[in-house]
Amino acid sequence: MKKLLFAIKDYEYLAQKVMACGTFEKGQIEVSTFTDGERYQRILSPIENRDIILIGGTVTDEATLELYDLASSLVSYGANSLTLVIPYFGYSTMERAVLSGEIVTAKTRARLISAIPKSNRGNKVVLFDLHSEGIQYYFEHDLYPVHVYCKDLVIKAALKYGGDNFVMASTDAGRAKWVESLANDMGVNAAFILKRRLKGDHTEVSAINADVAGKTVIIYDDMIRSGGSIINAAQTYKNAGAGDIYVITTHGLFINNGIEKLKNSGLIKKLISSDSHMNMQAISNDDFVEVNSLAELICSVI
Repeated sequence: MKKLLFAIKDYEYLAQKVMACGTFEKGQIEVSTFTDGERYQRILSPIENRDIILIGGTVTDEATLELYDLASSLVSYGANSLTLVIPYFGYSTMERAVLSGEIVTAKTRARLISAIPKSNRGNKVVLFDLHSEGIQYYFEHDLYPVHVYCKDLVIKAALKYGGDNFVMASTDAGRAKWVESLANDMGVNAAFILKRRLKGDHTEVSAINADVAGKTVIIYDDMIRSGGSIINAAQTYKNAGAGDIYVITTHGLFINNGIEKLKNSGLIKKLISSDSHMNMQAISNDDFVEVNSLAELICSVI
């Protein structure tokens, strides 16, 4: 029998794309909201002894609980196996405590998902380009985590726009290892910005580790929220003589008019992102942005 594919409300758009590139049966659910704000869910498809795929990112607290409630019930109604596909794992920047008493929310969210009851053949969670690779080890019990790197999508976009003389760049030294790996796979140079901390949150650029003068620069960052660090990095590379600058990200949140800020900066020629976050659905008919779907990668994994 075909695997049954379900999705929470925020990820129905991605479920439709996955359905188009795979051989799945669409799971049917009824969802409504009571007047007091509580959510009602009812599984309409027969579940017993079926292999289940559930797509749902932890993009908001509400989405996380919707994912947890639905997944737990799918198991309770007799799922043979359960694979959770989480395109974007929220709170991934809160993966460790810096100040005393800080809550490591990435760990508490992983523990919540780990508390989903075990299906007959066990549960699996598929994660994409985590901000910190250690997050996958926060999942507990019998939940098996799979960290999928979206390297092929990034390389394809970089080669499309980079031409034959480009530099793969990061926003700072913190992401240099990832960018260096991408650059090595493509046989190009990697660049990152060295910063010196002044006071508080203030920093100044002390050096760029590679020659970017006259070259196309492609900046990669796993996640872009508001775009501030991307603009600062683009300005630094431009001041060093860079030619065209492109930006690639896996997880595009673009809060607080992040897209417009990047576009209006006049520094970036094109922005390329996956559709791992629901916010990318609101972006259409804009030549500045290219959205590449995770659907085929998800199909190959599940």
